[in-house]
Amino acid sequence: MSHSVTLTTLDDAGVAKRLCDYDILPTRQRVQIARVLLAGDQHLCADQVLGKVKAAGSGVSKATVYNTLGLFADKGILREVKVDPNRVFYDTNNSEHHHFYNIDSGELSDIDPGRILVDQLPEAPEGSVIDSVEVIIRVRQQSIPDV
Repeated sequence: MSHSVTLTTLDDAGVAKRLCDYDILPTRQRVQIARVLLAGDQHLCADQVLGKVKAAGSGVSKATVYNTLGLFADKGILREVKVDPNRVFYDTNNSEHHHFYNIDSGELSDIDPGRILVDQLPEAPEGSVIDSVEVIIRVRQQSIPDV
């Protein structure tokens, strides 16, 4: 499945069904994480997810959040976007698209895939095939020169 997943109007049973659609066992903690994470298209790091889950009143551990995010990414309910070796975002829009990453603010934002043409890719190494192409454009705030 490659589409955006929004659970804003689903109750716990609806969230559990959506998790089952992705072959994910809907434990209480996974449902709590999914309700917070998939409330709409967003880019969150694991600590942000943990903060939102705790703010919603859940006592989910940090390890559970990290493990659940990994499971959700493996099952395709969301995408991992690695902006650098130490920073991973979880993108609830799992359709093919690209990103701007603002290195000053730490914000990740979507770029429509039609805005970046990737039509002359090299041949994949022997014995492999290209699985996907993801472009991350790193930006920073423009400095204003002293006058």
